[in-house]
Amino acid sequence: MGGPGIGVLAAGATIIAGSVLLLVLTGNTSVRYSADHGDTVAVWTRWVPALVGVLAVRLVPARSPATVPATRGIRVEAGVLLVAALVFALTLRLAGGGEPAHVLLKASLLLAVPLVLFRVRRGSPAIALDGHAQLAPVVPVAAWLLLSCAGPFALRPSDYADTVDAATLIATVVVVFLVNALLEEVFYRRWSQTRWEAVLGRWPAIVLASLLWAAWHVAIQGVGDLPVDLASAFANQGVQGLFLGYLWSRYRLMWPLLVVHGAINALPLFL
Repeated sequence: MGGPGIGVLAAGATIIAGSVLLLVLTGNTSVRYSADHGDTVAVWTRWVPALVGVLAVRLVPARSPATVPATRGIRVEAGVLLVAALVFALTLRLAGGGEPAHVLLKASLLLAVPLVLFRVRRGSPAIALDGHAQLAPVVPVAAWLLLSCAGPFALRPSDYADTVDAATLIATVVVVFLVNALLEEVFYRRWSQTRWEAVLGRWPAIVLASLLWAAWHVAIQGVGDLPVDLASAFANQGVQGLFLGYLWSRYRLMWPLLVVHGAINALPLFL
């Protein structure tokens, strides 16, 4: 990790810590956890499952993942993906965060832009998946799921399932999984974080991807006070992103990310 990596890591840690401090000083320590309603939870209850998950990832052995060389092309790709993430967060908020803007902007900026970029950059190296570590993430994912399903840190249930029929519920879960869990994890972790790991190092890239992922949630979960909304997103989704990013960095497997992210969205419907 060189100077730029240390700088990004320090800046990211300062943003998260400063967000928590702002929430405490303004008395906004309860944050929204869903765009479907205005219910809130104490922000610290969202940290425990994520931080326990990070610790479990650290304790479960994994081979060193294949790294992408920090060539000039990889730096260009990392920069383009960074701009796409920032533009997505900004334009979605300006558009009000609703549909169809959410899906159209996500499909354009998080899917179409990267695919065009990779098409132009045909020599870009593929991201290798570690087929030998398929079972290693079971422990951290199970620990996170246990804390997220039961006890004081469990995700709050939603009454959406009581308002629709079974077919609508299943269709909703499938669409949300594809548009949110799958597309977001591919863009923020597999594509963006991997390239920034090559440029900056593991933890600076994890923190950067986590903050970028958190930032767009302001558009769908904000209450209209931008500093507080940003602080809430960084202190909530930003910390959850550390767990997701570490899962990807250590194991280079998609299934743990999809299970965790999919559960974040779907568990409240079924609890």
